[in-house]
Amino acid sequence: MHLSRFPRVSLAHLPTPLEHLPRLSGHLGGPQIWVKRDDCTGLASGGNKTRKLEFSMAAAIESGADTIVTVGAYQSNHVRQTAAAACKLGLGCEVLLEHRVDKPTEDYLKSGNVLLDHLFGANIREYPAGTDFDAAMEEVAADVNGGGGRACIIPGGASNRIGALGYVNCALELVNQANERGLIIDHLVTATGSAGTQAGLVTGLKGMNANIPLLGIGVSAPSDEQEQKVYELACETADYIGAPGAVERGDVVANCDYVGEGYGIPTDAMNDAVLLLARLEGLLFDPVYSGKALAGLIDLVGKGHFDGAKNIVFLHTGGSAALFAYASQLNLE
Repeated sequence: MHLSRFPRVSLAHLPTPLEHLPRLSGHLGGPQIWVKRDDCTGLASGGNKTRKLEFSMAAAIESGADTIVTVGAYQSNHVRQTAAAACKLGLGCEVLLEHRVDKPTEDYLKSGNVLLDHLFGANIREYPAGTDFDAAMEEVAADVNGGGGRACIIPGGASNRIGALGYVNCALELVNQANERGLIIDHLVTATGSAGTQAGLVTGLKGMNANIPLLGIGVSAPSDEQEQKVYELACETADYIGAPGAVERGDVVANCDYVGEGYGIPTDAMNDAVLLLARLEGLLFDPVYSGKALAGLIDLVGKGHFDGAKNIVFLHTGGSAALFAYASQLNLE
């Protein structure tokens, strides 16, 4: 996979660390747990979207755009990183924020990611849940173009075939790190939401015949819907990089049993997982994505899902800025 033929800008601190978690591994009494630290990508406190934006922003610049239009939930990690990337590259940033959470707290409305969005000077527009955001982004882009600018739309999560290249590259990076230290990875686990991270990873892993099963732990949609969304994007990405047919439907697995009452709504298991990792390993996970995926990993290890495995890598998608927005909902006893 020759990714250097695709336009790319440098935004992330790469490679991100691959760290062993000995205290968590001992606590769980199962396989050895490792973490791929994509919370350490560097841009605006880090996170997985930075890898995607290296390709998405480069494509926007190549198209002649001077303004980025994007969308996300009110506490979107993607929006925070996109706003920061726009600053770094001298571009305008028009943001559409969706109010997905009922009865938000004051912290949720003013702290966390949205505070940073304002800090980076993004022009923020707020919309109710269920808005047709494809149409809404086209309207905003038309406004920008009508005012003499040149807009480029980047979808939520930068989850299209361009953004997914960031996680094709991550798959290459992870396998190279494992090879350098003689580590056999039996399973790779990560959060899955807008689909680009899981789609890119599965495309990269299959494209190089890595033989590493990938499990996405969902944060929003039911499993069948999530798997189909990831599969379709993985097929588009495989075609884009010149590896058509690399991904089969059975390669895409999503467990969505840990969503709870819905996207962005905390669960007790998430809360327990976030506290456990903070106090065992000094690591921060977020309440919406990585915390729920971590809760799923911990539960599945306890249920024997990974019996026979020696090493599991959890890909940390970042998002700890959202902890401040959920401060009043975290049980810190």
